[in-house]
Amino acid sequence: MTWRLTGLNLLLRLIEKPALARMRDPTIARDRLTNEARRLNHRLPQTNVVSDRIAGSEREIPVEWVSRGRADRRRVILYIHGGAFIMGSPETHRRTAAALAEAAGARAVVPDYALAPEHPFPAAIRELLEIYRALLAAGYERIALAGDSAGGGLCFSLLQEISRADLPKPSAIAAFSPFVDLTMRSASLYRNRRRDPMLPVSQFRRIVGFYLGDHSPRDPLASPAQAEWRDPPPVLIQASRSEILEDDARAMAEALRKGGGDVRLEWSARTPHAWQFFANWLPEADAALERAGSFLAKRMNGEAPLD
Repeated sequence: MTWRLTGLNLLLRLIEKPALARMRDPTIARDRLTNEARRLNHRLPQTNVVSDRIAGSEREIPVEWVSRGRADRRRVILYIHGGAFIMGSPETHRRTAAALAEAAGARAVVPDYALAPEHPFPAAIRELLEIYRALLAAGYERIALAGDSAGGGLCFSLLQEISRADLPKPSAIAAFSPFVDLTMRSASLYRNRRRDPMLPVSQFRRIVGFYLGDHSPRDPLASPAQAEWRDPPPVLIQASRSEILEDDARAMAEALRKGGGDVRLEWSARTPHAWQFFANWLPEADAALERAGSFLAKRMNGEAPLD
C-alpha cells in the first residue's frame, strides 16, 4: 500500500465520509464533486477532449469524446460515470475515462446523462441506449462499456436493454465497484460499514429513493444483480474488500457466470470505493486502469477466452 493510498483513506474517513453522511441536497453534492474533480483535473497531460451532442428522443445529450495518445478510431468505450445516480458529469470523470481510454488504445465517449431526482429511473438508461444506438449507426463495431459505482451498475442495466432491443452486444464490460443491488439486502452494507473509508451506509436509502421514487428496487433493470442473464459479453469487475458494495460485485459476477458469462473479478484489499477515480494521482488507480484497459483492448480485438 503506497503512502498516497494511506493518506487518501485517512482523508476520506475524516472529511469525505462525514460530509457525505450529512448531505441532503443533491445540488450541493453535485457542486462538491465538481469542485473536487477540478482540483484533481488541473493537470491532465496530453488529453484530448471534444464536446459534442448526440440526438435523443427528448433532448440532445451532451457528451465528451476523450482520448490520450494514439487512439484507434474504430474502437470506442462508452464510459458511464458514477455519482449515486444524482451527481457526476463528463468533467468529473474525465481523468478516469482518459486513463482507461489510453490503456485500451481507444477513444472514450462520456455522456452527461439525465440525473435523479429531476429525471428518475429509467431516464438515464433510456438516454444511454440512445447513445449506444448512435454509436452503432456511426459505424462503430468494437464498442466496450465501462463505468464506476452507479455508472458500473448502469452498464449492466444498459446491457439488458441492448439485449431486449436485439442490438449487437458490446465487446466487453469493465465495471469498477458497481452498485447493482438496490434492495439494500447486501450483507456487506453492514459488515463493512466501519471499514469503508468513504461511503456512509446511512445515505443509501435516500439515494435509492432519489433514483427510483416508488419503483421497486427488485426490478432487474434497477438491480442488475437480480437479473437472469444469457450469454453476456466478457466482463471485468474490480472492487475493494473493504467497501460496503463488496457483495454487490460478488453477486454481479455470480449472476453473470450463472448465465454463461466469462467474468474476471479482481479484488483489492485496502482501496476505497471506486478508487479508479483518482487516476494520475494514486498509483493503485493507475495500475487498476491499466489492467482494465488491457482487458478491454483484448476483447475489442476479439481475443478470448479470459486468461
